[in-house]
Amino acid sequence: MKVLIFGATGMVGQGVLRECLRAPDVELVVTVGRSTADMKHPKLREIVLADISRLGAIETQLAGFDACFFTLGVSSSGMKEADYERITFGLTLAAAETLSRLNPGMTFIYVSGAGTDSSERGRVMWARIKGRTENALLRLPLKAYMFRPGIIEPLDGIRSKTPAYRFFYKLAKPLLPVLRWALPGYVLSTREIGQAMLAVARQGYGKPILETKDIRLVTKG
Repeated sequence: MKVLIFGATGMVGQGVLRECLRAPDVELVVTVGRSTADMKHPKLREIVLADISRLGAIETQLAGFDACFFTLGVSSSGMKEADYERITFGLTLAAAETLSRLNPGMTFIYVSGAGTDSSERGRVMWARIKGRTENALLRLPLKAYMFRPGIIEPLDGIRSKTPAYRFFYKLAKPLLPVLRWALPGYVLSTREIGQAMLAVARQGYGKPILETKDIRLVTKG
């Protein structure tokens, strides 16, 4: 299996990258992002692109893939709606439309989040835009799946690039095992998400939107 990862330097992206490199059936991993993952591995090839919306310059390097794990995203905190929509909806659709043309029928897994608003009409800005993004992806000629994790526990030395998130995880680290026990439907690890993405890429899933319980179910096989 040959896979693409967008956003491999983020917390979820680091998790799926790690699992892909460990998987015997993954022969090639190509990452696309604005910065390098700073990792060396015989299966790994990195494409650094200052403007992710301009994929035309690298189209020849994006064909021949079985799956794409799209983990690229930003926090909506402090952002204007137009700016958040340009990044969350615009960049994602630009990539997915390009890949659907170059790799028709490929598996495309998009990480949105718990609480995403499929109606696109709710009051919460980020949830509306994530919902619009999901709906648009599901209309493309791709085997598209939406992952909606809730609280994410970073494992294997993985750290968030967002300072506010790093501060949160530093404070919450002692509580995460308790939360996982008390609220199993809300907490997933980066390892579980990465393993679930690979499992869905291999065998699909019965529905296109996977909430936390679905993601955990996939990992249990």
